[in-house]
Amino acid sequence: MIQQKEITLPRFRRGYHLITQLIEENFRELPEKGLMHILVKHTSAGITLNENADPTVRSDFESFINKMIPENDPGYIHTYEGSDDMPAHLKSSVIGAEITIPISNYRLNLGIWQGIYFCEFRNSGGKRKMVLTIYN
Repeated sequence: MIQQKEITLPRFRRGYHLITQLIEENFRELPEKGLMHILVKHTSAGITLNENADPTVRSDFESFINKMIPENDPGYIHTYEGSDDMPAHLKSSVIGAEITIPISNYRLNLGIWQGIYFCEFRNSGGKRKMVLTIYN
């Protein structure tokens, strides 16, 4: 059986935001076993798994990726939507727009320190949509 929901996230400021609880709230009853696939439906945002305990991880992510993919690079041609636009597209491709998580014993089978991060790469990204699909 396949279950699917499209959800609209609240507006997030630029950065890395733990959304594990928000995802779990949208599927309160998970199957005994299966897979959850999450797709971010935007080209300037992303999703990833990483440490959920220390909030400085989020700051370090932001700092590192901004050094790796800086704004105002003179080589960018796609600049008409602002200095954060092309870097946001590149960051989305590097981080990725989808993840798949196993479901075991009616729960997302994440590591003890893992959380789901929504990555907003625009200064004003607005409300973002995600598709959550469960396969069991």
